Amino acid sequence: MESVQATKQRFGIIGNDPKLNRAIEKAIQVAPTDISVLVTGESGVGKESIPKIIHALSHRKHGKYIAVNCGAIPEGTIDSELFGHEKGAFTGATQTRNGYFEVADGGTIFLDEVGELPLTTQVRLLRVLENGEFIKVGSSKVQKTNVRIVAATNVQMFEAIKKEKFREDLYYRLSTVEIQLPPLRERKDDIHLLFRKFASDFASKYKMPTIRLDNHAVLLLEKYRWCGNIRQLRNVAEQISVLEQNRAITAQTLQSYLPNTGSNLPAVVSKNSSDSDFSNEREILYKVLFDMKNDLNDLKKLTMELMQNGNSQDVQKENEGLIRKIYGEDEEEEAVNFEEELPTTTPEYLKITEVGSLAMDSDKYHFAEEIQEEETLSLQDKELELIKKSLDRHRGKRKAAAEELGISERTLYRKIKQYDL
Repeated sequence: MESVQATKQRFGIIGNDPKLNRAIEKAIQVAPTDISVLVTGESGVGKESIPKIIHALSHRKHGKYIAVNCGAIPEGTIDSELFGHEKGAFTGATQTRNGYFEVADGGTIFLDEVGELPLTTQVRLLRVLENGEFIKVGSSKVQKTNVRIVAATNVQMFEAIKKEKFREDLYYRLSTVEIQLPPLRERKDDIHLLFRKFASDFASKYKMPTIRLDNHAVLLLEKYRWCGNIRQLRNVAEQISVLEQNRAITAQTLQSYLPNTGSNLPAVVSKNSSDSDFSNEREILYKVLFDMKNDLNDLKKLTMELMQNGNSQDVQKENEGLIRKIYGEDEEEEAVNFEEELPTTTPEYLKITEVGSLAMDSDKYHFAEEIQEEETLSLQDKELELIKKSLDRHRGKRKAAAEELGISERTLYRKIKQYDL
């Protein structure tokens, strides 16, 4: 069995972090087998190196190795890319095409960003993992393939499973062995080694002297969080190598190339923050429901008064504020002429309930059933609590309290009398 150090030299892996060494050791151990492997880690940590190690050290090393970026293939064509399609299977399918699983028969397929696969494709992939069978798009013929699957993702898989974006059974089939690569910020002793390697490579590539960091710059390099991990470190080394005339790099110069990501300290999140947010949203929802219910009741009452009172102009004048609130300032003229649109007599199917609500004849509109369901919500206690809180906050000033609650002062005054506050 090849040693960890020899493997790192063979594949150009820099670093001596124990977590990195353990990940490479696991890759060496599983390589001779055919079990599926899931490589996890943040974006930019170098997950693509692990499947190359596994393939090179396996008995499939003479077979094909195909790397597929699942997140880069459109959802509508990914089944065709992976499993192939028959001629005429869809618009543009002018000839039969072999998919990656057919081409890589006897070799290894690396599915990068496997967490981005559509659910329909996940079902097809699960069948390949279970019995090596797949069906081309547009075909009814079952085909067999002998492929080793190594997958990688930077997605939190259990969160994706919880949100039903990834199948749980597929996760457990892919992660027979799970290899996790640590982020760069947890490999502080390796950061300067990697930077020196990149600086040397770019000096040879661009035919210029190698840049070197002073002691303060090295400390800054190791302290930085490197959210983009090795990929970000490589980009910074390339920028400095190309742009800086002075090849001795100070901390101040290095700082100008590092994005300001804020404090390196972890954010403190209250365990009850989500509960508190939910409670606030619930109170706002209650408030909106109360307001809508009160406005509806006021509108019903006004409608009944207009329909029963012959001198409806006086009723409109007394309730001018309510009419404007219901119809809006731009529709004031329409609201003033509201009486003209009302029938002169009450239809037979309209009845006045004890609470001043309208009830429809059950054979026609079933409106009475809807009112009965609305009254069973029993939100009175919450309404009373919100009114008390608002009045206490504004020291009994009804106008300020009404504005905060989003209701008219007239409605608030009626509620105060109703609850005997």
